[in-house]
Amino acid sequence: MLREYSWDMTGYKPKSIPSTPDGGITRYMAERIFQLEPEPPKAENINDYILSALREKELKYFSFFLHHYEQQLNKRIRSFLCTDGSDQYNPERFVDIKLSCREAMLQKLPDYDPEKGAEYATYIYPFIRDAILRFRMGEEQWSVSSLTSYKMLRTMAWLHHNTKDAVGEFAKKYDCDLALAEEYLKVVRGIRNQQPFFVTEQDEDGEETGEDVTRDDSWNYADILWNGIQAEKVQDAFAKLDYREQTLLEKRLAICMTCGRVGSWKNRPTFEELAVMFEGSSASGAERAYRKAMEHLTLLLVENGGVHAVRLKQKAKTKRKKKIAAATYEYQADCDGEWGEIVFDFESGTGSIVRLADWDTIKTNWFANEAIRYTLSLSPDALKKYMLVPLEPPLIS
Repeated sequence: MLREYSWDMTGYKPKSIPSTPDGGITRYMAERIFQLEPEPPKAENINDYILSALREKELKYFSFFLHHYEQQLNKRIRSFLCTDGSDQYNPERFVDIKLSCREAMLQKLPDYDPEKGAEYATYIYPFIRDAILRFRMGEEQWSVSSLTSYKMLRTMAWLHHNTKDAVGEFAKKYDCDLALAEEYLKVVRGIRNQQPFFVTEQDEDGEETGEDVTRDDSWNYADILWNGIQAEKVQDAFAKLDYREQTLLEKRLAICMTCGRVGSWKNRPTFEELAVMFEGSSASGAERAYRKAMEHLTLLLVENGGVHAVRLKQKAKTKRKKKIAAATYEYQADCDGEWGEIVFDFESGTGSIVRLADWDTIKTNWFANEAIRYTLSLSPDALKKYMLVPLEPPLIS
């Protein structure tokens, strides 16, 4: 059906992004492959691009749509990968998944009917999910006959791990007999004996939530570190720290990352005591090492989708009567991309956005506003030249 369409990108080219010395793909590059320069003409609603594409049979408008939709697509893919057991961010794989999603979006474009009341982004939502799952299905070490069967296997795996009557729940969900449900359970058990099998189960709103069905333990680091973080993501990030960093965090936070036990903060060691544990270190040195370990953990959590974070770097400050009265900070969304700029007036208690950081939300300016809220909550004496601030979910849109 797309044979009737043209794709004329005259006057536009992919946005220039610096490459690595070895020519490899970075995360920054992987999450910006649909960006164009110059900027596409503005539209009140990105759905207008899709309407133009259908009306004029011209796919350059589809490219304009992708230019603005890419951040949302990145979030969908990151969310799936983080819940599907992916240990590390792989830019090449990320790009492959995105291209699979784009192909599915293109295939379904002619079928989109705006008269039914839904915008294209809503209409395409389940097809993007299917594209990601189909890609994941192709990576499995075992074969399955269809995407439908693959989804059913993942559902059975989730039920087997999370319910007492997986067979009964499965039969009820798919309106099938118990014998068929037993067959699916048999297959799932066989897969679990071969390899770790990560599954996602759709909730009532169609979103995906992930569970690692090879684990029977229940970790709850969310309440210990930052509310809302999935415990598995904290555990995965923690495992990538070196021994010194792990020890500093466990001691200072009074937790055991192995058993999940939480101790009393009243009995946690001081930095002086930590310095004694690490011979040759001073109290200030132990504190710096602890702050550095916390920053490393935060960066790892940003990478695996456990948290968002904003990085703040002081550019200038103005003092009156020996107190900071105003300051200019550059800020970076999720520790990646071009820096934005915020001007603070601490005497009036206000912050003004001078320039949005790359990938900050255009409508809500979420990262900038969170940076403003956090910075204004500090006393001027507590302001630092550099700050890394973890931000609690929910994820931005």
